[in-house]
Amino acid sequence: MTQAGSAKPVAGGGGGEVFYIEAFLEMLAAERGAADNTIAGYRRDLEDFHASAGLLFHATADDLRRYLGVLSRRGLAPASQARRLSALRQFFRFLVTEGERTDDPSAALESPKARRGLPKVLSVSDVDKLLKAAHEAAAAAKPGSGREVQALRTVALLELLYATGLRISELVSLPAAAARGGRAFITVTGKGGRERIVPLNDASHQAVAAYRSAISPARAGSRWLFPAASAAGHLTRQAFARDLKTVAAAAGLNAAAMSPHVLRHAFATHLLANGADLRAVQMLLGHADISTTQIYTHVLEERLRALVADHHPLAD
Repeated sequence: MTQAGSAKPVAGGGGGEVFYIEAFLEMLAAERGAADNTIAGYRRDLEDFHASAGLLFHATADDLRRYLGVLSRRGLAPASQARRLSALRQFFRFLVTEGERTDDPSAALESPKARRGLPKVLSVSDVDKLLKAAHEAAAAAKPGSGREVQALRTVALLELLYATGLRISELVSLPAAAARGGRAFITVTGKGGRERIVPLNDASHQAVAAYRSAISPARAGSRWLFPAASAAGHLTRQAFARDLKTVAAAAGLNAAAMSPHVLRHAFATHLLANGADLRAVQMLLGHADISTTQIYTHVLEERLRALVADHHPLAD
């Protein structure tokens, strides 16, 4: 690793630590073509660990664990801690590759896990406003016009989405036979080709029936419930997302924060808030792992804490 005629410094000394940092950064630039900003970031991370732990070359796994504790007490987010640890991992792997160390003290450490963000959820009142705005837009459209068909389609999509909690990809690709003949449920093919049965309510049945009665005979013959001039032959996710934001704005809601997935979250959270079984919600959502569904219980817990903080007389 040293050039001919140059003396390698003692690893444990202050100059030695600097030497190995510089050698590592030179490797990043020469062999990996790392950008100047990237190299500067690695330098800061390694020097920060050196300043905090008082050593670098001879660091142990316990030294690295203590450093992560220091970063946590500083208030660094898990993602930032993981980035610092990544820099150290690459440094020690470099030393092992160069034969300067026989072990990698970072190998036994797990990267700090970022806390999964809680999904944005609409209140029942917000959903009511959204549906009301969609129905009003359909009622105001000229009968038989393209605008009316689009407005009725949006109503049908919203009613189905809130009634079933479907993924947006599942919703826009529903077959033409879905919700036909007053059936009490639809069969959905979700991720991994897994099928599940999802019940429908009266509002979604009525909305789909009204939409079907308004579309042209040519469109009615499509294999899709929501046909469109797209590569797939059905409405795209992006087109529905745009229509949803338009309705949200008309309802006085934050259109920028509105998406089809937010309504899926609302479906799950409102069911659990009203006593639904977690396993049942998991099946309705099509989650392979119940831990994915459990995020909605955390949403409810956060809301309860906020409720107490805002209204309990001793909260202050």
